[in-house]
Amino acid sequence: MSRTALDGPVPLGELARVGLSWRSSGQVVLRGPLLRLAEDCDRAFADLAGLWRAEEERHPSWLPASRLQRVDYLRSFPHQAAFATRLGPGEADLDAFLAGPVLDEDGAVARARLSPASQVLTPAACYHVFDERLGQALDGTRYVTTRNTCFRHEREYVPLRRLSAFTMREVVCLGTAADTAAFLQLARDALDMFFSLVGLAPAWQAATDPFFRPRDNPRYLLQRVEPVKHEAVHGGDLAIASVNRHHDHFGAGFDITLGGEPAHSACVAFGIERWLCALTGRHGTDPGSWPDAVRAAAAVRRAFGGGPA
Repeated sequence: MSRTALDGPVPLGELARVGLSWRSSGQVVLRGPLLRLAEDCDRAFADLAGLWRAEEERHPSWLPASRLQRVDYLRSFPHQAAFATRLGPGEADLDAFLAGPVLDEDGAVARARLSPASQVLTPAACYHVFDERLGQALDGTRYVTTRNTCFRHEREYVPLRRLSAFTMREVVCLGTAADTAAFLQLARDALDMFFSLVGLAPAWQAATDPFFRPRDNPRYLLQRVEPVKHEAVHGGDLAIASVNRHHDHFGAGFDITLGGEPAHSACVAFGIERWLCALTGRHGTDPGSWPDAVRAAAAVRRAFGGGPA
């Protein structure tokens, strides 16, 4: 039996009937109707990026730690960082590993010598956009859209709401301060229309990034004084989109310039799995009741002069 429209978390059993499998590690498997809804949402967000004629890019699953540290990521978010590493490649290291139990009694990989953790699993899709342009002098404003699987350690995991591995679609603007301000204003106006067309009514709220020991981090205190992050919050506690103004933080950190000065940047981010949570909570688990996100995005583009999707 499908759940009828009602805001609030949908029980796992009902989500399973439309294609969800939950892993206690904070990961989900999607198939069937729920996977199709996820792909439709992502296509809709990619279509909205057409408002800026954003160029699509596809990036790897991790970045060099040395690159991320250009913007002090590891000091700001050490509690969320996930690393890509491997067993020590030397034969002695591998022989020592094979001579042991391989897995311990809890099912974890037995203690072994590992290679240096020089790569960080993608924490947010936009980092790749800046890394790709390391040291570049831009000749004009750039708009880029990208999707990636992102990885973050959390204190707890909740199906579709808070995951260790999740899908993020972003649209990024690199340009002047005026360019990024205009980009964010258009993004909020367009998203307000999009939310209405898919039957959602999130509230925009000022937010801060999840810094480690935030009150000891001057960037957290600055974000409290001058908010640069606003989230579209559904149901009072579920952020399904965010608009973020970085000023020249990434331009300076990655040595990206425009007109001889560090470029400013901003981004719009969507958590795909959270959209599944919001849409099934609002419209139920009958796929026939789900809104057409792709058609809604096309209507937004026509309304804001972006042309047909």
